[in-house]
Amino acid sequence: MSDKGILLAIVEQGGYPDFTRLYEKLGYEVVVIKTMRKVIQYLKKNTPRVIVAEFNFQSDFRDRTSSLESLIAVLQQRSGTRLVVLYDQEYLHQLERLQQQFGPDEILPFPIDAARLERILR
Repeated sequence: MSDKGILLAIVEQGGYPDFTRLYEKLGYEVVVIKTMRKVIQYLKKNTPRVIVAEFNFQSDFRDRTSSLESLIAVLQQRSGTRLVVLYDQEYLHQLERLQQQFGPDEILPFPIDAARLERILR
């Protein structure tokens, strides 16, 4: 195990740089998962120190704005895991609604500023 613990990177859509080297440089053990279903299974047995996840607005969801709500519901049952959300500016208003209810620790717009991400994760 690394000095800072596990950083879980949830990459459902991607399309941005792979920050694995940055995460490892900062002392995290990195786990990358590509579907929220697998993330929820992973969280049943593991407690990462930090989760970096994408906010992918999905207008076809009847009662939610994204699969991020499933993740947040699991995180609310625990303490100690920080949530950093990456988002597309065009969906900021939907993310703000989610933020009012659940409040991720940090949000970062695309394109991701690697230096800012590094400061957040230190």
